[in-house]
Amino acid sequence: MAIQWFPGHMHRARKQITEMMPQIDLVIEVLDARLPYSSENPLIPELRSGKPCLKLLNKADLADPARTQEWLDFFNNQPNTKAMALTGLDKKQVKAITQFCLNMLPDRQEKKQAIRTMIVGIPNVGKSTLINTLAGRTVAKAGNLPALTRHPQQIKINDGIVLSDTPGILWPKIHNISSGFRLAASGAVRDTALDYFEVAEFTGKMMLELYPNTIKERYKLSDLPETGEQLIDAIGRKRGCLRAGGIVDMHKAAELLIHELRSSKLGKITYETPPMMLAEEEALALEAQRKAEEAEAKKLAKNKGKRAPQPNQDGAQ
Repeated sequence: MAIQWFPGHMHRARKQITEMMPQIDLVIEVLDARLPYSSENPLIPELRSGKPCLKLLNKADLADPARTQEWLDFFNNQPNTKAMALTGLDKKQVKAITQFCLNMLPDRQEKKQAIRTMIVGIPNVGKSTLINTLAGRTVAKAGNLPALTRHPQQIKINDGIVLSDTPGILWPKIHNISSGFRLAASGAVRDTALDYFEVAEFTGKMMLELYPNTIKERYKLSDLPETGEQLIDAIGRKRGCLRAGGIVDMHKAAELLIHELRSSKLGKITYETPPMMLAEEEALALEAQRKAEEAEAKKLAKNKGKRAPQPNQDGAQ
């Protein structure tokens, strides 16, 4: 199952961002440090048209520190891009964010011109909480449910920086199925829009590959299962998620795994790494090329059939 969630207000948000972008000097993209690739909206590079970008890896206190550093190194090697991790929005980190903005646009600071920034990010990534902290007051709704912000607004903060807040948006079609499942597992997609068991099955497989020892210790397993489904079954038996006759309630066990992942009971977890991202991007490119070649072959075959000579009445060509 592919995870898709693009309500009407997100379509409007994309249109608003497109209209506002020409007036923006710097884009601040808030990412989830646990899944920096999957929470990076592929629409943003196109929409920002080469403008400087500061990537903030939020919720870094929930992510694997070593893998967070890998992602920071990766993003900081990209042109016109800087990245920093957020582990708690104290005054020191707020100052660091504003300093990054000033350093990335020194000309505007020298001319004493305001730096017009736009904060973007997917739902439930902590964008509104960040805005309220930077502003020093409550100017944006914040909560645990995704898609609370619906309308853009401008907020002045210190050091001559103006923030343009935008609603959190996903994108019309998540081409990378794995990214869709990671987003669902993290809570970026409303639970009503997904199948818990399929997400848990993917999550179980992910944890077995990335953090096998964590799974083994957390659920006191003597042997590790081979698949996500087998892991859910094992968790159900260990945690007493049983129906009459000793049958595992797979849905209940699946919910338990997802809830423990989201509540950090499994520890500091990062769902993906830069090498994983590059491999998945390569696979997606090859698949897109295959589909394009297949479509072109069908088109040529169709046109060839149309050009075939028709016999005359006596059967001659």
